[in-house]
Amino acid sequence: MLGGYIGSYKAYLQLEKSLSANTIQAYIHDVGFLSRFLEKEYPGLGIAALELSHLLSFITLINGEEYAAASQARIVSSLKSFFNFLLLEKEISQSPALFLEIPKLQRKLPDVLSIEEVNLMLGSIDRSTPDGQRNLAMLETMYSSGLRVSELIQLKLSNLYLDVGYIRVIGKGNKERLVPIGDDAIKYITIYKDTVRVHVRVVRGQEDMLFLNKRGAAMSRVMFFLIVKKLAEKAGIQKNVYPHTLRHSFATHLVENGADLRAVQEMLGHQSITTTEIYTHLDTTFLQQTLKKFHPRY
Repeated sequence: MLGGYIGSYKAYLQLEKSLSANTIQAYIHDVGFLSRFLEKEYPGLGIAALELSHLLSFITLINGEEYAAASQARIVSSLKSFFNFLLLEKEISQSPALFLEIPKLQRKLPDVLSIEEVNLMLGSIDRSTPDGQRNLAMLETMYSSGLRVSELIQLKLSNLYLDVGYIRVIGKGNKERLVPIGDDAIKYITIYKDTVRVHVRVVRGQEDMLFLNKRGAAMSRVMFFLIVKKLAEKAGIQKNVYPHTLRHSFATHLVENGADLRAVQEMLGHQSITTTEIYTHLDTTFLQQTLKKFHPRY
């Protein structure tokens, strides 16, 4: 029933919404999941006859299969987006997903590294090797600018404005933003670029990519994940450390030292300030100090 619309919906997400490839893949998967469910449970049901009750039956199935709240929320978002597309295309007169509710998500914070732990990780890198120089430049850049993993590995030489202390980042939905970068990151990018990268035989089409593997191609997410895990283990850090932990630590350390939340939001590339608040875990000592400093009757 819905299969005939999925192709045009995918084109809509790519061309008009400019969503990332991963997001588009997830949305298409979710709509396909619904389509298969409707064909099985309600054979012959036309799209014009589709109602909220049919979608609630689908959501009940998802609940029964114990999908995580985050996955359920994404699926509901996918369905709302799909039926809004059908409305725009005038394939339906009203969306059956209009009153479909997104489950409330529990805001779970990942582990955050202390400044000392960040320094331990950086100090555990063997700077005498070409790989070590590259890894140091990558970690310094990520922690200095709070980049996502995808933004880090896709960083281009043409996106570097090191003389003025900025890099141009391509974020979610191909949205660009200028992000400041610290002196240490600039130093180690320059060392890597001028003493290591120049000796790598670059794969054709990858000439503008900053961080390269030994074969001269752009670094992968998986490879960087393994590098971070190994360095955390070498530094003796007991926490669950992932590449995203560095981004979270970047934001947390900024806020703990008094940075404005709106400024952090801009640097992280968040569309909503609510999303940024997830990265601003403050310990009770800092909150108490803030209250003591600013409250007139504390």
